[in-house]
Amino acid sequence: MTVRSLLSHGLMTRLVDTLMGYILRLDMLAVEFVLRLRSPFVTELMNSVTGLGSVSAGLVFVGLFYLAGWREEFLTTLFALSITGVVVAALMATVQRPFPPQPVCAGGEAATTSFPSGHSAAVAAYATIARSSERLPFVVVAALAVLIAFSRVYLGTHYLSDTLFGIALGIAAAIAARRLLERIDVDALLARLSVDSRI
Repeated sequence: MTVRSLLSHGLMTRLVDTLMGYILRLDMLAVEFVLRLRSPFVTELMNSVTGLGSVSAGLVFVGLFYLAGWREEFLTTLFALSITGVVVAALMATVQRPFPPQPVCAGGEAATTSFPSGHSAAVAAYATIARSSERLPFVVVAALAVLIAFSRVYLGTHYLSDTLFGIALGIAAAIAARRLLERIDVDALLARLSVDSRI
């Protein structure tokens, strides 16, 4: 390595370290904020809505879209949730970030580590899909997505940065799923999977 490349590598490392320092400080400020905000009523509300971003809820939504005959929503959601599932599982296994302090989750499906938020990724994907859907009410889906993403930070399952990354991942997965579906022969794919091509 040349002196110049060593200097640029050192500068890049310092920039990444500085950025990570800011992110970690912001995460701790968010933790302090939710610890002050917590109350029995809000905790009960957050525990009630957070499950809508779970794997089980995702399967229910995909199934409902299929049964309703909403072909575009069904396929895009199926692909987007598959992408987010693989990426979230790989990152959780690789990064293994510990949970925030003082979590208040009430059982149910739990993440194995804090980074990234799979719930936030899923609901961001739903909202992105609803944005271009003629059937799904975007404002309602987006409002629920924001509430569910916030619930993950409030309940202490994820840091703010985990949740924001999850949101970005969900949006990217929905866009990637839509573009992928534009490039493949969906009817041939459904025929190979023995799925009704009328969907």
